[in-house]
Amino acid sequence: MKLFDLAGRVAAITGGNAGIGFGIAQGLAAAGAAIVIAGRRADKNREAISALVAHDAKAAAFELDVGNEASCRSMIDRTVEQFGRIDILVNNAGIAIRKQPQDYSAAEWNKVIATNLTGAFLCSQAAYAHMQAGGRGKIINIGSMFSIFAAAYAAAYSASKGGIVQMTKALACAWAKDNIQVNAILPGWIDTPLTQSARSEVPGLNERILARTPAGRWGEPRDLAGTAVFLASSASDFVTGAAIPVDGGYSVQG
Repeated sequence: MKLFDLAGRVAAITGGNAGIGFGIAQGLAAAGAAIVIAGRRADKNREAISALVAHDAKAAAFELDVGNEASCRSMIDRTVEQFGRIDILVNNAGIAIRKQPQDYSAAEWNKVIATNLTGAFLCSQAAYAHMQAGGRGKIINIGSMFSIFAAAYAAAYSASKGGIVQMTKALACAWAKDNIQVNAILPGWIDTPLTQSARSEVPGLNERILARTPAGRWGEPRDLAGTAVFLASSASDFVTGAAIPVDGGYSVQG
């Protein structure tokens, strides 16, 4: 269906070498987009690219530190240099430090905010001029169910993901005139290395998640692909500033 066809489009995914980011990269590649994997670890980047190319995708990888403004701008510029354009940016890079609020150091708090929120802003800012020049663009920010809820052990993470939703709305308002749509996906409990560590650190978490999720299971990274393709494609040209939960019903279950 042409509305969802991404042939000829170029997508950059931060933190795209594993977990949710790689699941989204696979979905966008299957819809026809050329993919740029942007992540800190060169070895993981190479593994992701090899997997995409094995399925006939056009793909490249660049090292990225989202906490560094110059690195964010360089990643976007290198994407445009290699592929001639950037149509889609997925701000997925993120970290979590699980502690009670009183136990965070300022450095730990700042690291989470810098990675999860400021990095998404810097990459979006870097992509803006190229998208404006191209006459269109799609920015997809990865929030979290903690954009809606909170947890005692995730003050910094919750604050960063709540900020993602409000930033998404602000950018959507500012850049609609440039035909750039900015939306957010709010993943629920997805089976990734990040949440696997949460299960080991938070007693009873797995049982509570399964009991509350109507779908009766943890999500998988591929569960995010369809929503990402929709938000990256012409099918969503009149959708901007939205925050869409993809959580198996977790956020609507009482």
